Amino acid sequence: MRASFLSSLAGGVLALAIGFAGDGNAQSPAPPDPWPSLAGDLFHDRPMQNGDSLIALEAPYRAEDAALVPMTLRFALPQGDRRQVKRVTLVIDQNPAPMAASFEIGPNSGLTSIATRLRVNDYTNVHEVAELSDGNLYVVEKYVKAAGGCSAPAGKNPNEANAHLGEMRLREIAATPNSPSTPALREAQLMIRHPNNSGLQMDQVSHLYIPARYIDSLKVFQGDDLVFAMEGGISISEDPNFRFNYKPNGAKIMRVVARDSGGKEFRSEWPIGGEM
Repeated sequence: MRASFLSSLAGGVLALAIGFAGDGNAQSPAPPDPWPSLAGDLFHDRPMQNGDSLIALEAPYRAEDAALVPMTLRFALPQGDRRQVKRVTLVIDQNPAPMAASFEIGPNSGLTSIATRLRVNDYTNVHEVAELSDGNLYVVEKYVKAAGGCSAPAGKNPNEANAHLGEMRLREIAATPNSPSTPALREAQLMIRHPNNSGLQMDQVSHLYIPARYIDSLKVFQGDDLVFAMEGGISISEDPNFRFNYKPNGAKIMRVVARDSGGKEFRSEWPIGGEM
């Protein structure tokens, strides 16, 4: 009887061990891919073509800081292609508000790249979608490993941030050679003081959530010509920062008009080629 009991016990333990091992090796079902639904909602189910030959998205595979993930959107049409890039949209699939930013490109701007910093809330695909003047959409995809960027605490004291709310600086960068047949592109970096609160961050003293308040509209002009206009959301990092190139049009002034979700408007202008 004792031998039979021990034999049964050993068999049960072995079966239990095998069961646990089986559970450990079992593949949990993959979460549903949100991109098809996002593409339908944001772009109204319009067809998209592979954009590898026209656009590029630069982003780190593994972010050092999920609240400050650098990303660069590039777009350039082949020589002789008479179409123009009208709009470029950045979608962070797993973020609480996936549409991170949409950039309208000025028709005479010559702009071919925009770099900024984003919050990334989870391991996610990021999509860059370009709309051309003929109505066609082109898409590229990049996978980024990051977590918690949208709820990460603000880096600055709230009182200090509010005291400098909306202050802007424009830094001029050396001209970029383009080609012998076209003038060199100039490059600039726009920096805006704003906490860009996501609504998911907790005040470290009160332990209450800080209300969302972020730059939701931005327009950059070279003289009277639009360089780019942006519609933004909570994914843009604290103190928004944009580095972009553009074709000089002879204007003497670069000016910026920004607005935040609290209804506050900010304006600044700087001489082109002068002290920024």
